[in-house]
Amino acid sequence: MAIRERLSGNEAVATAMRQINPDVVAAFPITPSTEIPQYFSKYVADGLVDTEFVPVESEHSAMSACVGSQAAGARTMTATSSCGLALMHEILYIAASNRLPITLAAVNRALSGPININADHSDTMGSRDAGWIQIYSENNQEAYDNFIQAVRIGEHKDVKLPVMVCQDGFITSHAVENIELIEDDKVKDFVGEYNPESYLLDASQNLSIGPYDSPMYYMEHKRLQVEGMKNAKEVALQVAAEFEKMTGRSYGLFEEYRLDDADAAIVIINSTAGTAKDAIDKLREEGKKVGLLKIRLFRPFPGEEIAEALKHVKAIAVMDRSDSFSNQGGPLNAEIKSALYGTENAPKIINYVYGLGGRDVKVENIEEVYSSLFEIIETGNTGDTYRYLSVRTQEVQ
Repeated sequence: MAIRERLSGNEAVATAMRQINPDVVAAFPITPSTEIPQYFSKYVADGLVDTEFVPVESEHSAMSACVGSQAAGARTMTATSSCGLALMHEILYIAASNRLPITLAAVNRALSGPININADHSDTMGSRDAGWIQIYSENNQEAYDNFIQAVRIGEHKDVKLPVMVCQDGFITSHAVENIELIEDDKVKDFVGEYNPESYLLDASQNLSIGPYDSPMYYMEHKRLQVEGMKNAKEVALQVAAEFEKMTGRSYGLFEEYRLDDADAAIVIINSTAGTAKDAIDKLREEGKKVGLLKIRLFRPFPGEEIAEALKHVKAIAVMDRSDSFSNQGGPLNAEIKSALYGTENAPKIINYVYGLGGRDVKVENIEEVYSSLFEIIETGNTGDTYRYLSVRTQEVQ
């Protein structure tokens, strides 16, 4: 029977880690993810887990230690945010290219500068092409559920890739919400033991991790890495189906909210989806056909499935909580446009960059977005397709 609790998003993820009982956790503190290793270090001190906790001198060292321990055959986890993830950047590629299924709790926070410690997605979007699976979470329950599923996805024999589970800094990481926990024994059974096929401490094998890869072999290794990422989509659905049998909670590649008959829709990631749902409910009461597509799995990107889900919509606003500085919009916008390119009667698309540095997003702001979409539907003119939401137009001194 589910255990009802009230936890912050950080404590929920730390609880999932305790229930999984990894072999190694290596971490360095950075706001707003600090609480995750802090909570977990207490579990270690209290003897609630068998984990080797490695306090390191930087995030670069944290990911390096994770690579070493996972390569040695140990199930390994860590947590970070913002500049910490950026400092790991070099080692993120090493973890992915060596097919090491490390699980990372990424608590989204803006990157400097100017210095800012609040939520946006510039950190994980900056790492989107490092070869890691990326799963995003609207609320504390999803952060907990996604973290448990991430271990199974990354370790699957057809995937063998690291996974980062993302949630919005302070908005969910520190906010306390009602949550349903799974019993410890069920989590352990669901995740199972980690049994890698090849690892450094296996004396029966001759194995090298991270050797020089000449032009004769490098492309083939990258192609195999791509296959693992392609397979992750189907594996994520298989794991989600098993998770639903255990908990009753359903997960897919993305969530559709009142989208079936929508004329206008927004595509969004993480916590602002909750605000958008409130706006949708309000506008539906006014007779307006509006809907939402919330991305859960961003890497690999489920482009074909998204195109199918949005094919009937007349106008779409893609919401990016980061900017790519391409003068074409944010990273999610580029993915959605790519997915819809060439589809018959493709909907008109605009992009809003919003909520940078933790700026509040209110129901009224989402209503403004839908108002813009209905204007596009009525006039047939998209106007500026690259827009900023709730930004002061007067020069800031």
